[in-house]
Amino acid sequence: MNWLAVAGALVFTVLGALGVVTLTTGRVAPWGRGRVVRPRLWGYGSLVAAVGGALFLFLGPLSGPPHGVRGAVAWGGWAVFMAGLILQYLAQRPGRRTPRPARTAS
Repeated sequence: MNWLAVAGALVFTVLGALGVVTLTTGRVAPWGRGRVVRPRLWGYGSLVAAVGGALFLFLGPLSGPPHGVRGAVAWGGWAVFMAGLILQYLAQRPGRRTPRPARTAS
């Protein structure tokens, strides 16, 4: 196995593990705590990005020229990876605030 496959497996394993930790504990890694306002969404985005990136990497560039179904799944993995990054971006934005109902004096 070449070093690129090992590095890719390590990167996507760590990304997925960070997503699982964030989903179970609600805590984000120290370098992202200041920016992330919705940790659960960030955790889901991390898991989605890890799965999509691993699909793309191991079915695309690391397995030879992508042909047929394997190539389509590899590019689908790229789209899933981008969707995960979008979820992580949205986790850094505050959600919509719903207006509170008017208080009645009684």
